[in-house]
Amino acid sequence: MIVGSVCMSHSPLLERNRADPGIEQRFNAAIAAAADYVADLAPDLTIVIHPDHINGFFYDLLPAFCVGIQATSIGDFGTAAGKLSIPEDTAMDLSRSILDDGIDTAISYKMEVDHGAVQPVEILSAKHDLSNLIPVFINCAAAPRPTFDRVRALGRAVGAWAQRRPERILIIGSGGLSHDPPMPALAGAAPEVRNRLINGGELTHAQRVARQSKAVQESEKVLAGTSKTLPLDPAWDRKLLDGFLSGDLTTLDASSDEEITATGGRGGHEVRSWFATLAALGPNYEAEELFYEPMNVWLTGMGVLKADPA
Repeated sequence: MIVGSVCMSHSPLLERNRADPGIEQRFNAAIAAAADYVADLAPDLTIVIHPDHINGFFYDLLPAFCVGIQATSIGDFGTAAGKLSIPEDTAMDLSRSILDDGIDTAISYKMEVDHGAVQPVEILSAKHDLSNLIPVFINCAAAPRPTFDRVRALGRAVGAWAQRRPERILIIGSGGLSHDPPMPALAGAAPEVRNRLINGGELTHAQRVARQSKAVQESEKVLAGTSKTLPLDPAWDRKLLDGFLSGDLTTLDASSDEEITATGGRGGHEVRSWFATLAALGPNYEAEELFYEPMNVWLTGMGVLKADPA
């Protein structure tokens, strides 16, 4: 059975940059409230619906959706590295059920996940262990991406399976809101970047440090007003959050991917994880916004929302 859900933004700079003290205090209070909510629900299985930042999925084989049967956290941006504790038979049963519902999902025995999957799980584990989990990947970073109709269908399939299970299941949706991280695109990429986007491969320590340093440098440019990335869009975020709170999961159906990139930024596509998570709860779910603030210091429109199935 589904006991509840939390949708929240993640940020590579959450543990690195300090925000305005008053805003950070509100954020920390919201995170504490979300952790209390999770502890009260006492789930014994967590499904985390998440994007990837071209760390675990590449153009050599890029599925729209993938269920992790076995997975490893790469440990970027302060998250813990290592093999995730996934109940393999249960994860396989989930994938079979999704396929039976007409949603083509891949499976992986070698899934690699980054902070987009692990950071919210670690944050929300403060008062209740969430290590027994199943990662469900949605391609949000690299075109072509799944439509919002298919994303909702995936969420409904996950929810239908979860409601039939004996476990107490928490669903976490990780990503968004508006943000424009300096992520490479295949079109027009330099040869070495193109090779990385297609073939992937493990980064050396120096390469990982250099990649993470770019995020820090970008936040400094944003705060100095010299960044060339798209600014955060509080109005776009507000439109999404109001839709989530009212139960309207169609707010981006008329938006092309190009329009989303031009408003919510390259990272704005990650809200697919929120749509899928809330769709899993079924109609008439009840949602509560715990926090929202456009956080330039964290390069992200930071939102936290909890929702209960009807």
